[in-house]
Amino acid sequence: MSKVYEKILKSTQSGKKQFAILVDPDKLEVQQAGELAHLASECGADMLFVGGSLLTNGNLHSCLEAMKKHSNLPVVLFPGNTLQIDGMADAILFLSLISGRNADLLIGKHVISAPLIHEKKLEAIPTGYMLIESGNSTAVLYMSNSLPIPADKVDIAASTALAGEMLGLRMIFMDAGSGAQNPVSEKMIRAVKEKITVPLITGGGIRTPEKALLNCKAGADVIVIGNSIEKDHSIIKQMADAIHSNLSL
Repeated sequence: MSKVYEKILKSTQSGKKQFAILVDPDKLEVQQAGELAHLASECGADMLFVGGSLLTNGNLHSCLEAMKKHSNLPVVLFPGNTLQIDGMADAILFLSLISGRNADLLIGKHVISAPLIHEKKLEAIPTGYMLIESGNSTAVLYMSNSLPIPADKVDIAASTALAGEMLGLRMIFMDAGSGAQNPVSEKMIRAVKEKITVPLITGGGIRTPEKALLNCKAGADVIVIGNSIEKDHSIIKQMADAIHSNLSL
């Protein structure tokens, strides 16, 4: 079994919640990426996700180098397109956008990227990616050219996640998107978790430790936070403590 996925799966099976910090190389200088990776390690984060909707500055490889230099945390690519593949990372989320009907993001882009991922010997983790309506138009919605699952349609979300697992996907990632007005609801998280056995990741619009903890209580196994931390690095420790707490879980 692959190393990063094995770590995530073992933590999920033991009931240990995990905290991933999302780093967008378009929003950070190389030095800042290294400093954030070091701080994430010091404050108790479990892994680093790296990616963005565009990545226009060519900093991906340099940022990965800096992050690996300043932290021993697993670095996982969370790619926005087929250009965001780099062997410096430990693994890549091999995302299939199962919430939409854009064939390119269900299989088309995968055919293009698979040989490159194989060549670079990256650990690929097949992940069902589900965009959830968040109250505003996010970059990922625009770039994916797809409709999100309505925020109140928990039955559709649960059935979509279950179908993803039945298709062999090893994780489900429910995302309201970067800068989401409304995060994924606890009701929807709970409904999805009741249907699946694979690890469940949630992200988008999680701005407080209290919300992160509520997601954990609802059934999320990995909490991904990006925007809030970009604006205020001081909350990393608070987020880590909330996610790793066992209070009433």
